[in-house]
Amino acid sequence: MSTDLPTDGRDAVEVRSLGKRYRDGTQDRVVLHELSFTAPAGAVVAVCGPSGVGKSSLLNLLAGLLTPDSGQILVTPAGGSVIAVHELAPAQATLYRRRHVGYVFQFFNLVPTLTVAENVRLPLVLNGLQSQWPAACERLLALGMGDHLDSFPETLSGGERQRVAIARALAHSPSLVLADEPTGNLDAMNTRRVADLLFAQARAAGATLFIATHDAALAAAADLRLDLDRVP
Repeated sequence: MSTDLPTDGRDAVEVRSLGKRYRDGTQDRVVLHELSFTAPAGAVVAVCGPSGVGKSSLLNLLAGLLTPDSGQILVTPAGGSVIAVHELAPAQATLYRRRHVGYVFQFFNLVPTLTVAENVRLPLVLNGLQSQWPAACERLLALGMGDHLDSFPETLSGGERQRVAIARALAHSPSLVLADEPTGNLDAMNTRRVADLLFAQARAAGATLFIATHDAALAAAADLRLDLDRVP
């Protein structure tokens, strides 16, 4: 499947003939087949389609958490050289994620033993970017979490945890932000609020955002839409 997305300037992501399959008992289950697209730097890309078509798999492939069975994934960070994500060894993939990728998980994946401030500071510590803490703290304030810096995740609501997850994903100024159904477990009011914050913060940071979603309104707010189909 080939999906053409309009581009403007530098392409941050280029995917060529991507394929991914999983072993299901004695059968191979193909979720992505010959997927090709480009996404420009700074765009918000909605990844859409029914359950089981490979939305989460695509995000995990872009993050280097999975290795494709075929095809290429080329990511060009701001001011950097092209990274062939599909060729990265495990240690290289870890470094790539640490430096260039922010991930907003559906179920937050906050470290429960760390406070809000410590969760957001963590990627800065790992990257030796502690000097960026004031900017990350300002983002927390912009996200309405200024009164919760010393709170632990278990004391926060779902919407508040997701705001912390957004702040953490953007703390180290990644070129690529991936969000997997980030509003899937929120009510309608918090869905709109969190989505607006995620879009605004990613755009302000100049990051390219891929958001996997079933939400038609959320997809309509994106700059570009990538529809995945079931592989026969």
